[in-house]
Amino acid sequence: MSQAPSARRTTLWIVLLSAAATASLAMGIRQTFGLLLLPLSAEEGVAPWAFGLAVALHNLVWGLAQPASGAMADKHGAGRVMAMGGVFYALGCGLPALWPSNAAVLVGIGLFSGLGVACAGTGLALAAIGRLAPPEKRGEYIGIASAGGSLGQAAMVPLAFSGIGWFGASGALALLALSALIIVPVARNIEWRPAPRRGPPAAGLSGLPALARRALADRDFALLTGGFFACGFQLAFLTTHLPSHLSLCGLPAGLGMTAMMLIGLFNIPGSWACGWLSARVKPEAALGAIYLLRTLAIGLFAAATPTEWGTLLFAAVMGFVWLGTVPLTSAAIARRFGVGDLGALYGVCFFSHQIGGFLGAGAGAVLFSATGSYAAFWPVMVVVGLLAAVLNWMTRAPGARPAAA
Repeated sequence: MSQAPSARRTTLWIVLLSAAATASLAMGIRQTFGLLLLPLSAEEGVAPWAFGLAVALHNLVWGLAQPASGAMADKHGAGRVMAMGGVFYALGCGLPALWPSNAAVLVGIGLFSGLGVACAGTGLALAAIGRLAPPEKRGEYIGIASAGGSLGQAAMVPLAFSGIGWFGASGALALLALSALIIVPVARNIEWRPAPRRGPPAAGLSGLPALARRALADRDFALLTGGFFACGFQLAFLTTHLPSHLSLCGLPAGLGMTAMMLIGLFNIPGSWACGWLSARVKPEAALGAIYLLRTLAIGLFAAATPTEWGTLLFAAVMGFVWLGTVPLTSAAIARRFGVGDLGALYGVCFFSHQIGGFLGAGAGAVLFSATGSYAAFWPVMVVVGLLAAVLNWMTRAPGARPAAA
């Protein structure tokens, strides 16, 4: 027997709030990593190259694991996979907290936290909401959940910054590990058992390779996937290296924390607006505009002499479009392929995002170790962003070409 409309709405809002909470924790914790680079080096002797490589590895593992975790969630329920992600995340932050060293940072933050965010992050939460929400409201509800997830960045960044001041870098990592465990009980409210579906069953892990080949054979899905590379490239660099860049410019140490917190706050209305927009315009066109706006902001910030007010303005602009790509990308995939395999298909697209994240965080760390500066990296950020805008504007609407097999 189907649920009454009021009961269905109540269920949807419970899932929506729970998804926002888990995404807040999963995405918020990883946004604090940039604050830990210099303190871990000064207090525990963790080399900057090792920490930068760990964050780059975190992004790569996240990208590799996202299609598999999405396929598991599509078939067996998102909540179970997200709870497992909370455990991985706690291990990832707890290991370097207990044994701070280059190796522990690489295994903990690089491997375990990468698996944690792949299982507990926005990809699975938004796929679950996409299956539950009515089609006409899908983009808006995904945007609401993504906006709620932005609260994590606004809350976790000052928590980690305060933890560094109170307990040191290792103590702050222990605090993040305990926070990650909250994901486990909250995930119980999110599609713990997948609802019966109309049409063919989800592909699952065994069908993932064939599903990925069919999707990437679609010209427009391939263009969307290529554009998503720039999102990971730009954001991973800023998340990992913006606080250090500001310190190198002689600006106050707390400005990096304030900038990251401001990004999270402005991303709340930005993500909701992008979700609302996805039901009213072609999502790929909006994505191209976001990449262009983001790239213009990066270019102007890099060209100007860094100041406190200029940094805060840059953070506000970047925050408004920070995760707006997520609901728009999810909406674009759902319009082309439906929602039955949304978690897996988002994961396939997201792998490109995380290759970009690996290169953005890793190349920034290598450049800093070699030159002591990030100056040569900003023009690369601009070129990559402009290419992403062009790729998204080249896509065609779903009805303008034959559907994928």
